[in-house]
Amino acid sequence: MPDNDKIKIPEILPILPLFEVILFPKMVLPLVVIQKESILLIDEAMSKDRIIGLISSKKADTEEGFEEKDLYRVGTSATILKMAKIDENRAQLLVQGMHRFKIKEFIEKKPYLLARTEYLLNNKTSDKKDMETKALMQNLSNLYNKIIGLTPGLPQEIGSMAQTIDDPGTMADMIISTISSSIEDKQKILEAVNPKKRLKEVTKLVNRQLDILKLGNKIQSQVKGEMDKKQKEFYLRQQLRAIKDELGETDDTSIEIDEYRAKIDEKKLPEIAAKEAEKELKRLSKMHPSSSEYTVSSTYIDWITALPWNNSTKDNLDIKKAKKILDNDHYGLDKAKKRIVEYLAVKKLKPDSKGPILCFIGPPGTGKTSLGNSIANALGRKFIRIALGGVRDEAEIRGHRRTYVGALPGRIIQGIRRAESNNPVFMLDEIDKVGSDFRGDPSSALLEVLDPEQNFSFSDHYLDIPFDLSKVMFITTANVLDTIPPALRDRMEILRLAGYTEEEKVKIANKYLIPKQRKAHGLDSSNISFTKGAIKKVISGYTREAGLRNLEREIASICRGVAAKVAEEEIKSASIKMINIQKYLGPVTINSETKARMATPGIAMGLAWTPYGGEILFIEAASMPGGKGLTLTGQLGNVMKESASAALTYIRSNAKTLTSKKDDYFQNHELHIHVPEGAIPKDGPSAGVTIFAALISLLTNKPIDKDLAMTGEITLRGQVLPVGGIKEKVLAAHRAGIKTIILPKWNEKDLVEIPQKIKKVINFHFAEEINDILLLAFPK
Repeated sequence: MPDNDKIKIPEILPILPLFEVILFPKMVLPLVVIQKESILLIDEAMSKDRIIGLISSKKADTEEGFEEKDLYRVGTSATILKMAKIDENRAQLLVQGMHRFKIKEFIEKKPYLLARTEYLLNNKTSDKKDMETKALMQNLSNLYNKIIGLTPGLPQEIGSMAQTIDDPGTMADMIISTISSSIEDKQKILEAVNPKKRLKEVTKLVNRQLDILKLGNKIQSQVKGEMDKKQKEFYLRQQLRAIKDELGETDDTSIEIDEYRAKIDEKKLPEIAAKEAEKELKRLSKMHPSSSEYTVSSTYIDWITALPWNNSTKDNLDIKKAKKILDNDHYGLDKAKKRIVEYLAVKKLKPDSKGPILCFIGPPGTGKTSLGNSIANALGRKFIRIALGGVRDEAEIRGHRRTYVGALPGRIIQGIRRAESNNPVFMLDEIDKVGSDFRGDPSSALLEVLDPEQNFSFSDHYLDIPFDLSKVMFITTANVLDTIPPALRDRMEILRLAGYTEEEKVKIANKYLIPKQRKAHGLDSSNISFTKGAIKKVISGYTREAGLRNLEREIASICRGVAAKVAEEEIKSASIKMINIQKYLGPVTINSETKARMATPGIAMGLAWTPYGGEILFIEAASMPGGKGLTLTGQLGNVMKESASAALTYIRSNAKTLTSKKDDYFQNHELHIHVPEGAIPKDGPSAGVTIFAALISLLTNKPIDKDLAMTGEITLRGQVLPVGGIKEKVLAAHRAGIKTIILPKWNEKDLVEIPQKIKKVINFHFAEEINDILLLAFPK
């Protein structure tokens, strides 16, 4: 190896760029050269003095080549120790660094770089090393030995070699060239001419590398410890199994334990659930299969691993498609459909939005339950329904604690398991019929389920692990709102589904009910057909309802009758018309309310709301000589009785203005108010104006128009107050052929919900005071 200090270095050097590597003085470096220009440079250097300049590039080696600005300005002159050409375009070199140099200027660029250089000599203030330099060298040597001990790739001998180096600059160069560090850090060391400064900078880099190695070894030890523990458990289990096999004690228990463990690992349970499952599995592995506790623990693990902790169905966010599905499944119900489309739109814009909690309120048979199924189809979700009618035990919702024999989770968790997804459409049917007794109040347990701010961590007594219900879309149904507790009602968005008009029922029958019953009875359109008049006859003569259940039942009866005749080959087809309906359904069962109306003094027609829709209500008033008093019959509730008393009090206090009766008339006559259909309980304040009108009709001997109906509450001051159920009442009036309706002025806004067809055939009048009623009911 040549003595670098005695070799004369030319001022102008050929420059060979280096990529991702730096050569330090006195260090040896193998290189592979593949560029044509670099091969030419090497060939010419080998034919002369073998001396070249090595400069590192600031960017990685690319096929695009490099420019002068891409090279650092400080490099190392080197002598080529060995060169071997593999082929014309590839050469292997072994070079040894000589001295640092700085480029003054580039002289030539083609065919390779030539540069005028200036050599950078060590800045030695004294030939003897001071105490600080010795301390720096000793400290650096010790740190370097620690790095060697933590790095398997570095031989121990290199540490001993570093200790024998007497020159501080050379020691720093040797150590920095062997440790892992960035090109920028190494270039900084190469550019440091002062040996003491170089030692300090290298010490910083060595300390940083040592910290990294220590941390890496710590992590490796932890991982290795965990792996060793798992391997140890695995080997011990294998040995235990082998021992049991040898003793002939092999049973299905160990296999079952392994299956449970595989299930737990496969499910990727939440941390708290996985921890509880592992704890229960350890208990299970120590039990004998014949133990009663074994069944309890295994059932518990079954439930944990069966729940869809992370399984969700993908929502169908195609709003047009969802609208089409909803329209195909149900006619009308525009409010509910609009709300679902709004939910989909929000979900599309904000995927992490919480599901709504809707409550469908309406009479039986209006499609509340089937609408839930339709919503699930539109969203592309699973549908789960549980009936809450008659539920009185809180455990039905929250489950039983595992201390009880035969304990199971509540209906909510059971439904989620059946759905096999954590975001189904979950219908709680008949929520208004939930009861309570000594076993608890289920409606209170539902408060957590139906609260978006709490149900993300719903805790079932059986599982005793929080389960996230925030992705579930809850829908509840009810016939009346009054029986739902206020706290529970506050958590739900109320959507009212009113009854259907006769025209709507005809359309629904033609589009849905008749095709459904044809299919159910093995018929087709060639076997049976219905005229529009026949369907209207069934609606008016055989059903009295806001919904469609009885209508579907009557259509099914007709289909059965036709199916029997077709099967007996009496007929091949039947056309159901108004004239032949009685052959299948018998005589008309519902008497027309129009026949009951008569223009007689003392009779007024009111409108009532019931859980089953609107109804026509007749109020009859009569007087007879005798002691003063007011008799009320017709199974009236307290509120309705109070309305009658208020009406009479107002009339008596304004008798001179309202009637021609003298003061002693009320002292010598007894008044009787009767509401027909006495077997049916009746209550509410909305009959106040009707009772008032009936009494005025009686006392003035003036009849009220038989096509006029009214509703509203009255006060002793003669005010007419608003009432509820306007849409249902108007629908009932329309069914009965009423032409004129008097409503409270404050209910005028409710006409928005009335179908346009009905508004065209009924005249609506609005009253603020009793005098308005008089002018409208007794225009002459």
